[in-house]
Amino acid sequence: MSRRKAGAAPGRQAVLSRFFQSAGSLKSTSCPTDVTAEAAPDPAASPASTGPPRGRPPPPATANELQTSVPPCTVETDRRKRRPWENDGPIKKKAKKVQEKEGGSALCSFLSQEPKKCLRTRLVLKSLEKLKEFCCDSAVPQTRVQTEPFQETLAVLPKCTDFEDITLQRARNAVSSEAIKSQDTTVSLRSDSQCGLLHRSHDLQTTSSSKLCNKRAQSIYTPLELQFIELKEQHRDAILCVECGYKYRFFGEDAEIAARELNIYCHLDHNFMTASIPTHRLFVHVRRLVAKGYKVGVVKQMETAALKAIGDNKSSLFARKLTALYTKSTLIGEDILLLDDAVNVDAIMTDTSNYLLCVYEDKDNIKDKKKGNVFIGIVGVQPATGEVVLDSFQDCASRSELETRISSLQPVELLLPSDLSEQTEVLIQRVTAVSMRDDRIRVERMDNMYFEYSHAFQVVTDFYAKDVADIKGKPFMEEMNFKQLSNEMEFMTINGTTLRNLEILQNQTDMKTRGSLFWVLDHTKTSFGRRKLKKWVTQPLLKLREINSRLDAVSEVLHSESSVLGQIENHLHKLPDVERGLGSIYHKKCSTQEFFLIVRSLCHLKSEFQALMPAVNSHIQSDLLRTLILEIPELLSPTEHYLKILNEQAAKIGDKTELFKDLSDFPLIKKRKDEIQEVIDNIQIHLQEIRKILKLPSIQYVTVSGQEFMIEVKSSAVGCVPSDWVKVGSTKAVSRFHSPFIVENYRHLNQLREQLVLDCNAEWLEFLENFREHYHTLCKAVSHLATIDCIFSLAKVAKQGDYCRPILEEEKKIIIKNGRHPMIDVLLGEQDQYVPNSTSLSDSERVMIITGPNMGGKSSYIKQVALITVMAQIGSYVPAEEATLGIVDGIFTRMGAADNIYKGQSTFMEELTDTAEIIRKATSRSLVILDELGRGTSTHDGIAIAYATLEHFIRDVKSLTLFVTHYPPVCELENRYSQQARNYHMGFLVSTDESQQDPGAGEQVPDSVTFLYQITRGVAARSYGLNVAKLAEVPVEILKKAAHKSKELEGLVNLKRKRLTYFAKLWTAHAASDLQEWTDEFEMEEIQTSLSD
Repeated sequence: MSRRKAGAAPGRQAVLSRFFQSAGSLKSTSCPTDVTAEAAPDPAASPASTGPPRGRPPPPATANELQTSVPPCTVETDRRKRRPWENDGPIKKKAKKVQEKEGGSALCSFLSQEPKKCLRTRLVLKSLEKLKEFCCDSAVPQTRVQTEPFQETLAVLPKCTDFEDITLQRARNAVSSEAIKSQDTTVSLRSDSQCGLLHRSHDLQTTSSSKLCNKRAQSIYTPLELQFIELKEQHRDAILCVECGYKYRFFGEDAEIAARELNIYCHLDHNFMTASIPTHRLFVHVRRLVAKGYKVGVVKQMETAALKAIGDNKSSLFARKLTALYTKSTLIGEDILLLDDAVNVDAIMTDTSNYLLCVYEDKDNIKDKKKGNVFIGIVGVQPATGEVVLDSFQDCASRSELETRISSLQPVELLLPSDLSEQTEVLIQRVTAVSMRDDRIRVERMDNMYFEYSHAFQVVTDFYAKDVADIKGKPFMEEMNFKQLSNEMEFMTINGTTLRNLEILQNQTDMKTRGSLFWVLDHTKTSFGRRKLKKWVTQPLLKLREINSRLDAVSEVLHSESSVLGQIENHLHKLPDVERGLGSIYHKKCSTQEFFLIVRSLCHLKSEFQALMPAVNSHIQSDLLRTLILEIPELLSPTEHYLKILNEQAAKIGDKTELFKDLSDFPLIKKRKDEIQEVIDNIQIHLQEIRKILKLPSIQYVTVSGQEFMIEVKSSAVGCVPSDWVKVGSTKAVSRFHSPFIVENYRHLNQLREQLVLDCNAEWLEFLENFREHYHTLCKAVSHLATIDCIFSLAKVAKQGDYCRPILEEEKKIIIKNGRHPMIDVLLGEQDQYVPNSTSLSDSERVMIITGPNMGGKSSYIKQVALITVMAQIGSYVPAEEATLGIVDGIFTRMGAADNIYKGQSTFMEELTDTAEIIRKATSRSLVILDELGRGTSTHDGIAIAYATLEHFIRDVKSLTLFVTHYPPVCELENRYSQQARNYHMGFLVSTDESQQDPGAGEQVPDSVTFLYQITRGVAARSYGLNVAKLAEVPVEILKKAAHKSKELEGLVNLKRKRLTYFAKLWTAHAASDLQEWTDEFEMEEIQTSLSD
């Protein structure tokens, strides 16, 4: 510690010295300090002279002369020498680098100087902070660097405050009066009086009237940095990957983000921090950045070296252009979907459904604005598959309708106006906050102007107007282009709350798929089949004919003994994600490898299905399954033509120059290849001349390291080589040359080859354009394959054992014999047997009032009924011995209780908001589930609300209802509505351990409860909450006092009930004897109660 306090470690000083030496040339073209520091010209020089004497070389300058000639604020590291007699004339010479005797002392000298108007390297703020942390000892303030071992002084690095965002601003304060007088208009930079480490400046040098000064005018940025600045100005919110030869580079803050997120090296290069990745790993790193919520742009070189050499701008920088912009919903294209065997793409793939959801609300056309009602329109786009869904609806203040659609689509990205209502903003905050880390929904805002009708109409009009010629004769809107998200006539209503409470898509523990209904049902073989099954689970059918058609198909697969279905399932297992592949092809973003893989897979599948058609006709009875299989070969027929055109080997390696077998349909490529062959033939003819010149009749061209047409001559015979030949390379034994003829023709050959690549790329895009005509036909075939995959998946579920085919009817009923919770049944496995339960709901007995002890299985039971109903209406077998169900138009649930801090609502408010929503939307054909309504307030208010709400559903809504409660007065509704409502409870056994009781102390240990998890008729008198406290290991002293108090309160409540019952009987008495009899009976009960207390 003593050595640390004395100063920074020598190793640290050495690192700092190297850092400042490599931090860029710390230039100072003119850095005046004060008046006294501006020394007059050297007296040794002639007063009229501005340079060294003519006719003799300048004398060498000593180190002392150099040090005295440099102003105190200047630290020169330029390589050019500055002579003592040179003054600051119009043409400035750069000073000689100061020779540093010791790295540490040079560092201290630099740090101790007062920064003035110097041109210094700009660092990103985060890099400076890291540097200061590295420099500083923990015992001293963060802004001080210890340098005592060298000069016993403290150099101060003040806090930088002049760093700005990527917005580039004009710098202030001209560099010096001498530069102005000389008309040298070098870019002015802002001088930071505190640290002198500046950020970026966008003003480049301007044109000068003086030719001499114009030659000397320079920009502080390299050409590549200027190009990056221009691109970054256009895409400020994106991380840019800039192609530079064999790698992609990040600059500035982008580099620091990439280094942090990708765990790659970042360093200072010229004016920006920079990091790089190999070209072939681009798609891996782009996916990683996008998964973390960043927008990533890919900037590619648009020129090649050979073509640039013959152009007008051959000495300028390579042209670069943003070719792709990726977010979570737009991950398509060959940059990120490379088919590399060395990389596991599936491990990097995000969720199979990547919706971009756009939301807009209209508050002007709503009558009742005070209640927070609003009219909302949404559009969901999945670019990878080409699917577009849309919907519009009126929503209340709770925004339950919008939440339902977001929960159903599960978008990865939201596109929103800059101004939304407060209620909608609260919902957006909530749905984005519950996501986990990299799964978090990305949100992007746009100005409200872009969402207005007039602007949107103009954009759509312009979009179609520019392609009017192309769409002539084509259908304007295909039937499957746009789909209505919510259709109350086709699908069961399952709102967002129900999806969450029933854990249909993800569990409520860690928000993952495992433990959800979708997890139980998902045995699909393909990605597109999995996406379709997710839609089935969230959109159960309402039409009885369609449900039975699916059940027939599942039953066919389950019981069929034919090998045809097994062969079809094996073919599905081998398929890639052809739905995404077709989307990539449609957008012209696919590689040749991907196109060949997709088309070959579909073509092979077409042949296999064609061969199975006779067996399908004779062995498959299900109309749905047979129709799907028989239509597929015809829908896939266009793929054969395109597959025959391609050269397999060239397609697999991505060689577009050899991609097409027959060039008769590609005249541009044929012409370019003929030109290339003509040049090659001329070079081969020239070989005869070379043989004559060298007198070597058997000499041949050689190719080494990609350099072609070289003439290899032994070192002993080099004297025979003409003097105008160009030596390309040599070894100890041989030398290699190009003749002037070869130099010229070889350059021309390379230009033609690069032009061929451009021509092939153009023809490739035209080829994909022609393929797009069959996109919708092929998508229909893929949809058929997905449906078949879902049917096979549901058949695997039915094979699990103890599953039955449900009977669907039009009547209103839910009758289940020994049903089981589908997820708990699977999670428990074979070791722990799930206790089955039966359910009987119909138009006559449509309400079950369920009571029972805590942890007795009430919530699991009511979820089980709802999940079996969902499974039946998507066409799946159900976990029960028998099941007969009527068509349910919607399932509404209110379960659990928790504060909603994002909505600013208490537990009770959240509870009643959901209940009010259910009351408004539930119908007589709905299934309503209410779990412990009214528990978020006082006992009396809770009982009143629960009683009135349940009575409303019994008397007015008349829906099938499962009502869980701990309030005994609610159970009295059975007496009032004996035909419609029945009381049930979860069975249990109570046992008392007499050895632990202490009668003398007036306290007792709570009874032990054994849960039977069996639904039973009748009311549970107690909830046995103390048993749960016992299981939670609450201290025994507290349990004893609680048990005593519970018995005392229970006695008082029972006494009040008996008095009310006695009072009611008094009004029905017909004689004095009856009154006397009841009075004696009541007094005797009170005496017994007081004695027991």
